[in-house]
Amino acid sequence: MDHDFVEREQDRLLRELTGFLAIPSISALPDHATDCRRAADWLVAEFRRLGFPVVELLEGRGHPVVWAESPRVEGRPTLLVYGHYDVQPVDPLDEWVSPPFQATVRDGRLYARGAVDDKGQVFTLLKAYEAVRDADGLPPVNIRFIIEGEEESGGHAIDELLTREPERTTADAVVVADMGYYAPGLPAVYTALRGICYAEIHCRTLQRDLHSGSYGGVAPNAIETLVRILAGLKDESGEIHVPRVYKSVVPPTREELKTWKKLPFDKQEFLEHEVTGKALTGRKDFSILERIWALPTLEIHGIRGGFTGEGAKTVIPAAAVAKVSLRLVPGNTYEATLAALGKAVRRLAPRWADVEVRPVHGSDPVQVDVSHPAFGVLDEAFEEVVGKRTVSVRAGGSIPVVAKLGQGGAPVLLTGIGLPDDGLHSPNEKVDLQQVWDGIRVFGRFFEKMGENGRG
Repeated sequence: MDHDFVEREQDRLLRELTGFLAIPSISALPDHATDCRRAADWLVAEFRRLGFPVVELLEGRGHPVVWAESPRVEGRPTLLVYGHYDVQPVDPLDEWVSPPFQATVRDGRLYARGAVDDKGQVFTLLKAYEAVRDADGLPPVNIRFIIEGEEESGGHAIDELLTREPERTTADAVVVADMGYYAPGLPAVYTALRGICYAEIHCRTLQRDLHSGSYGGVAPNAIETLVRILAGLKDESGEIHVPRVYKSVVPPTREELKTWKKLPFDKQEFLEHEVTGKALTGRKDFSILERIWALPTLEIHGIRGGFTGEGAKTVIPAAAVAKVSLRLVPGNTYEATLAALGKAVRRLAPRWADVEVRPVHGSDPVQVDVSHPAFGVLDEAFEEVVGKRTVSVRAGGSIPVVAKLGQGGAPVLLTGIGLPDDGLHSPNEKVDLQQVWDGIRVFGRFFEKMGENGRG
């Protein structure tokens, strides 16, 4: 590896990353469809600049998938590298210290939407590839990149692509850098991802909005009715009242629980600097790590209905909608959970309310076997660059496509360079620049070591 690459090219790298982050590729908002394609085009141009002989923009239902194949190096392993170029919406905008698509450096940290989830991490992999090419432009391993544009909104296009063309997942190992360190200075690999069941709950109690003075006290209020339904789905202790959501859970092994207890964890630090609240909620009969890694959850993301503009409008709303999601753990499935959610909502609804659960997107949870030798190679790369081997943990989040990426039998290495306080999906998302520079070195060494281990 060109060990001076990062130091020598740092100014250029920062400019390029800033340009990538400037594209508002919000996949969930139709108004940003053109921006999503701009981000895909940015990647296509970058792959071509780096000498990839095969670069494709794969169209489908939704935003395109970028596919790139490095020059062929005989006798070396093949890696499939996954990432996504789409980002979350930025609201509430007034909470951003600097504009979300105008990347800004403060105290060694780069603030922008997508800085760590996932454009910044995709960037480290691209630049790691650039850093390890030889004088003829050849990499130490065969690398295929698959970068999607809908991870934040369901991943329909890539799911359909890999269902239709499963041979694209044929590889010796899959690298997914969409995760982070367990703690500063302590890199991680992930043994499980939670799945997700995202849905809208629609509730109608009237044919039209009514005057609250004329009909208040007798007309059923859709928002009030919906709120009571939502309250019935999860009680104050954090227990979810959706049929069989807990009974189907496969609990973590004793070995996993023993490993988690040994991890450094400061409850107050976690509360103040990650949760940023006044208290932790949820099932008190389980540890905090169990609650975020090994138990299903139910969260309300937003409620729409009635009048929410400035000033006053005294209406009794006829209809209301809530966006909710359940995070799923091993043993849960998306289809069964969606059906159970619908059953629970109908049971809780009063006779005067018409209710419907409409699915938005979902995926099953994933478990990963970390015993494959490729994980040892990754450990060596982290230890060489940052002085620490990885710890095995679970993730509370979801990456819908992971199960498909591993369908060819290759081990899926879930890792990344983010830090716990990076603010994923929040205002003022950031990435520590040192994590970016270290990430380029770590993944570069991983590529090289995989090549060395694969010779002959």
